[in-house]
Amino acid sequence: MNHGILYRFFVRWLVSSLGLWIAAGLLRNGVHYDSNLRVIIVAGLILALINAVIRPIVVILSLPAILFTLGIFMLFINGLMVYLVSVLYPSLQISSFWVAILAGMIIGLVNYLVTAILEIREK
Repeated sequence: MNHGILYRFFVRWLVSSLGLWIAAGLLRNGVHYDSNLRVIIVAGLILALINAVIRPIVVILSLPAILFTLGIFMLFINGLMVYLVSVLYPSLQISSFWVAILAGMIIGLVNYLVTAILEIREK
């Protein structure tokens, strides 16, 4: 197996976990993990797997809605992926779909910032 693929997945896992942790801190009333870091790490792994497998399929199927809304529909897709993690892993509790959308926005921002920092360091 290619080590580059494993490295990228590991980075995505860490970034997803970091984003979930930050989202839980910012959205205290909406995201609960019982202050157990293991819950964040496992939920980050599940989110990374969902984003690698399920999200591309959902994006392709909803491409007309994404184009029609000029990309804003991606917020709902990101929220759906976060909400799906809470359904598959009940230790991570998301109070509503709207909180999942906000958490998805925070995770996306963290992902963007970490990716930008890593790209700068590689150059």
